[in-house]
Amino acid sequence: MDFRLTEDQRALRTGVRELLARLFDREALRSAVSAGRLDRDLWRELGDAGFFALRLPEAEGGVGLGLPEAVLVFEEAGRVLLPGPVVATHLAAGSVPGAAEGAVVVTSVDEGLVPWLDEADVVVGDVTGAVSVRSVDPLTPLHRVPGTGGCAHPFRPAERLPTTGAAEATLLTAAEQVGSAQATTDAAVAYARTRAQFGQVIGGFQAVKHLCAGMLVRVELARAAVWAAAVTGDPVEIAGAKLLADGAAVRNARDCLQVHGGMGFTWEADVHLHLKRAWVRAELGMTAARAEETVAAGL
Repeated sequence: MDFRLTEDQRALRTGVRELLARLFDREALRSAVSAGRLDRDLWRELGDAGFFALRLPEAEGGVGLGLPEAVLVFEEAGRVLLPGPVVATHLAAGSVPGAAEGAVVVTSVDEGLVPWLDEADVVVGDVTGAVSVRSVDPLTPLHRVPGTGGCAHPFRPAERLPTTGAAEATLLTAAEQVGSAQATTDAAVAYARTRAQFGQVIGGFQAVKHLCAGMLVRVELARAAVWAAAVTGDPVEIAGAKLLADGAAVRNARDCLQVHGGMGFTWEADVHLHLKRAWVRAELGMTAARAEETVAAGL
């Protein structure tokens, strides 16, 4: 099986990276953190660019691409920490009017949590009695649906394999985690190449080299698993990919903070935002416990 990107896929990834650099650069990220609300203009521009209609047939006004291409796009979204329920709105395109165009914001109940409930126009799932909970990520406000905590619904064998829609949501969330893990790897390497201590850049010290090498290995392993799962669509492989992607995003962000440790105070670096988003995403799509159960059931 050949997992090298085609010329069209590389062009798609480059185009999306350039689009997001224009629509949601670092300044926009910091402004979004301060604003604490969803940018509807950004949402419409994403819709106009085909972000949500990516997999709709061309006859229905979509782009006509597949799940492997969607994974590439959501990896770029994760790289820049694009805020909002992008996965839920993408999956609702074609079934919820206005979602494909970015005119409507769609969120969904996910592992008992509902991101961006107050900003959403349409909610997939029952949110009766949902209560606001404190979110560690300033760009992902959360509500919890009563009776859906981690122990509220013990896993039963029949529930181990997710439905197609749930599996796709899990895979796209994993792709975002891979993008975040790549961003923190790049940030750590860039900082290690310029920050000097004891007369040399810190990247020359073996301890820092090992941290950066470990980050690269984790992100490459997770990316390979996510790309493979996008090709096969197998729910067990998707669960395994989510496990690897969550681990890469969280551990890489922590190691990136360690590399930046000489700053003493890292609020001005974006790495803490990546870590907080990685923690939240790890609880969405499929938790580690559920993914482990799914993988174990598939052995």
